[in-house]
Order: sequence, then structure tokens, then C-alpha cells
Amino acid sequence: MTHFRISEAAVLLGVSDDTVRRWSAEGLLEAGVDAAGRRTVSGASLARRALDLAPGSAAPGTTRQSARNRFTGIVTGVQREGLVAQVELQCGPNRVVSLMTAEALDDLDIEVGSRATAIVKATTVMIETERC
Repeated sequence: MTHFRISEAAVLLGVSDDTVRRWSAEGLLEAGVDAAGRRTVSGASLARRALDLAPGSAAPGTTRQSARNRFTGIVTGVQREGLVAQVELQCGPNRVVSLMTAEALDDLDIEVGSRATAIVKATTVMIETERC
């Protein structure tokens, strides 16, 4: 069975080491100790917890989509050149880049520092923002 150190598990789940330790103490993750005496978490319990944390179905009144690969992050770069624009997001440890029309950039009010979600379907990346 695969086991991960606490710090590795935290990175995989996108939480802090302390959160993984707390979940372990609460029985939400199966913990153990490796041959070197370091605390570990079983890969199977980590996978179950990742599924528990995954977003469920859309709330009533929200748009639903067939795309399941959604990466929410912060806009770190915007380049506009004529009719096209490039938007860079940092989504946790992942950098996501989308090419779109300049009109779409304006419609979405995207600027550096905005919160946005990259929705990946096949090889197409769409950007979704929330209007406040």
C-alpha cells in the first residue's frame, strides 16, 4: 500500500501540514509511521479524503457544465495584443494559461489580482469569473 509523508499529503490535498495532522487525529485519514519514524498517511485514505473535498454538484440557481476540470486561482498576468489576449492564472502549484479574444477579456473584467476559474475541456481553456 502506498503511504505519503504528512507534508506530501498536505501538498496533494492543498492544505497545511497541521490540517493533515488534525484530520489524522480525527480519524479522517489513516496514519502510521514509516521505517524512519516519520508520520505517514495511507494513499487509499488520502484518495478518499480528496474525493470528499472535491466540489459536488452545482448549487441551485448556478450554471452547470459538463467540464469537470476546474482550477480556481488568481490572475497573475494579462497580455492584450490586438484582437487576442493571454491570461495567466496561478492555481495552487499550477500555472494555467488561456488565450481568448480581447472582447472576452473585457466582458469578464479580468485584471491581475482577480480571482478566476480555468475550466478545461479537452484542449480548450475557458475562464470564469464572479461578478461582485
